[in-house]
Amino acid sequence: MLRIAVCDDNSEFIKQITDIIGHWEHKPENTVCETFENGDELIDTHRTAPFDIILLDIVMPMLNGIETAKEIRQKDKNVKIVFLTSSSEFAVESYTVKANNYLLKPVSEKNLLDCLDELSEESNKNLRTITVKGIHTMQKLAMADIIYIEAQNKHIVFTMFDGTKIETTEPLHIWEEKLTLDNGFFKCHRSYIVNINHIDTYMSKEIKMHSGDIIPIARSYQKSFDSAYFAVFFGRAGEDA
Repeated sequence: MLRIAVCDDNSEFIKQITDIIGHWEHKPENTVCETFENGDELIDTHRTAPFDIILLDIVMPMLNGIETAKEIRQKDKNVKIVFLTSSSEFAVESYTVKANNYLLKPVSEKNLLDCLDELSEESNKNLRTITVKGIHTMQKLAMADIIYIEAQNKHIVFTMFDGTKIETTEPLHIWEEKLTLDNGFFKCHRSYIVNINHIDTYMSKEIKMHSGDIIPIARSYQKSFDSAYFAVFFGRAGEDA
């Protein structure tokens, strides 16, 4: 199932967008589209029934689109956010909430459908799972929920988005083969593999993850890490790897 939210204070524009989604040729089965006329309602619904893609107007009364996106991003780093606006003046600010796209009104059907095709494919990647043989059990983990992996002596520890830690005795090189740049992962140190989508900030020698953990970048990996980081965030994963 793919869950899409459309949030705009103009009901006619909402109908235009939902009509385009209704004609979407590559729409996944069981796609659900919900509409909202203000950011507060969207935030409240997303807390209990998260969306995969949010199409969000920027200029709205009370809580504007940028503020709404900031609220959502505090709890959800993975949802795809596309801003819909009649002005390009917010383009730079949209990057502060890691928007996936920025479409100017009037939104053309082709531009919106091309955007949905791309984001739907990325959402499918987020549904990919791996099976981890834990100390006592086998567990299936969503790749998108893995923040980073660390080698600790003879154990490998997975740090997850919800804060849980999962241990396995399978060596790091096994996971390096499974968690590739195509899925947003990069080995930045002999003991660490990070999920680039969960990076908060990074400098030349260390990475700060959304969990608050600080991960070192080995000197030999610095240049290739820069390429990998920008490849993932600019939709070129794998091209520079």
